[in-house]
Amino acid sequence: MSTELIYSDATKLAELIRTREVSPVEVMKAHLDRIEAVNPRVNAIVTIADGALESAKEAEAAVLRGDELGSLHGVPFTVKDSIDTAKVLTRRGSPIFKGRTPEIDATTVSRMKKAGGILLAKTNLPEFSYGVESDNLLTGRTNNPWNLDLTPGGSSGGESAAIAAGMSPLGLGTDLAISLRGPAAHTGIVSLKATHGRVPMTGIWPREPRRFWHVGPMARSIRDLSLAFSQLAGADGHDGYSSSAVPFDNGIGSSNKRPLRVGWLVEPGFGPIDREVAATVEAAAAALKDFGHTVESVRIPALERDFALDVWSRLHVLEMKPGFVETTAGRSEDEIGDMARFMLSLPDTPAADYIDAAQAVERLKDGFAEYFQKYDVLLTPVLPTPSFKHGQAELLIDGQTVNVMGIMFATTPLSVTGLPGVSMRFGTSKEGMPIGVQIVGNWQAESTILYTASLLEQVSPVSDLHPNL
Repeated sequence: MSTELIYSDATKLAELIRTREVSPVEVMKAHLDRIEAVNPRVNAIVTIADGALESAKEAEAAVLRGDELGSLHGVPFTVKDSIDTAKVLTRRGSPIFKGRTPEIDATTVSRMKKAGGILLAKTNLPEFSYGVESDNLLTGRTNNPWNLDLTPGGSSGGESAAIAAGMSPLGLGTDLAISLRGPAAHTGIVSLKATHGRVPMTGIWPREPRRFWHVGPMARSIRDLSLAFSQLAGADGHDGYSSSAVPFDNGIGSSNKRPLRVGWLVEPGFGPIDREVAATVEAAAAALKDFGHTVESVRIPALERDFALDVWSRLHVLEMKPGFVETTAGRSEDEIGDMARFMLSLPDTPAADYIDAAQAVERLKDGFAEYFQKYDVLLTPVLPTPSFKHGQAELLIDGQTVNVMGIMFATTPLSVTGLPGVSMRFGTSKEGMPIGVQIVGNWQAESTILYTASLLEQVSPVSDLHPNL
């Protein structure tokens, strides 16, 4: 039963708890036991939440009393260690914040608890959430459960590794340029980066700038993403970007009455792409065609004119540097990691380049707006290559040498434009590592991409695979 519990999705666990087939205490103990068994090798969990088991006992009592139960009642969830959790350490991957314990939950954590979820643990990340690997001076390096010599990605790599390894059924991560979608692809789970502003960033570092930052769910199934997003979405009165413009009702596909118009794109616009990754995207496109949807290969000229990763870099580095300067001021050398040193060493973006990059964002938005006049969905790679060894500075992708930051080629277009995207596994490399696809929709069209992802999930060749730990 314990093995079944650790690999059940959150929706199933909530159903089992609601129907009294299993107790919240059994579910919590199963995950705590799993953490004890495998976390020493994976290092995804950095703090167990005080009172997790006691909260599970309270949740069990509520079931026995016949109380009205939330949609996630009794279900454990984990949270990236950059997201504030009341009375539980939130250290942002830095010795600077060693011992930091917030008094108030982030909006997203509060909403998960309101739905009945129980905070289980905090998960690892790179320093300040900046990095494509989850490694820092305070809590060390997280390993990929599929191959401990490889990376689970960053910056939500601890969260993705915990879910993939059966230590958590559901979690919260953040995404600036890749950090929800990349780690999900590295470890074979699913994640949702919703339209910018759909989920409030309140209680998450940094407070500003927030115009490219997102927070969202990571899970085992598409229905879990939908369920979590239904609880997380909506303005909170504190994050000025957050919006409730389009309600979300968790009814995957319930309003879909016609075939979807799907375009798929591997190249050009994303740099070099590994052949196995390209083949996986094409296989997903073929699967959607088999469902009766209109599917064709496309090009988006705006992506070829303005390279989104370069645009993001020119804008964000200049905007973020003051925060790094303030955070590290007066700190000793052994408190500051490589990423902070790197950010501090970068030259300021010249004003003309900054303005050009800001205008490039508008051109990219216009290009996608034109695309979505004709299509409902865009299917792309998440990453240009499957997971790779820890500490690599360069990657060989389809015969070309690329800086490791190039793994963000296909994810940054959604970050700078604010478009929503789902990351999900749909293939396996010859080395046995997960390969993901990215399902992109129009602004506010989370229902459409979650529906599309649910179709792919039905025919996924890898839906029942788990790491051998």
